[in-house]
Amino acid sequence: MTEKPRREVVTSPRTQAARRPRYPVTREIDEQTRLGEVYIRSLVRTQFRLALFVCTVLGCLIGGLPLLFLLVPDLREVRLVGVPLPWVVLAGVIYPAYVAGAWLYVRQAERNERHFAEIVERQ
Repeated sequence: MTEKPRREVVTSPRTQAARRPRYPVTREIDEQTRLGEVYIRSLVRTQFRLALFVCTVLGCLIGGLPLLFLLVPDLREVRLVGVPLPWVVLAGVIYPAYVAGAWLYVRQAERNERHFAEIVERQ
């Protein structure tokens, strides 16, 4: 009578290895580990891109005004309530544009931070 071959158990070598305890991401950030640095760097990069975008839009909008008045000289002669149009634009358009840009930046920055907090809590 032939003997049946003995069964072999095949296991992964990782099952034998000691498991590293998993820390919450907030702890990684607090202890400034490499993973925590990656998370923080991603948030800072996102906020920097947002600031660059808002500054670029405002810079093009406000920096384009002198070019507009240079290319269309008739606009320099237009008067609103006795005040030249360039002065009206300087006094009445630029500052609200800055306020709108600041409002947009704060709103988006807070949204980025909420999104970051959700990612950290999910981990």
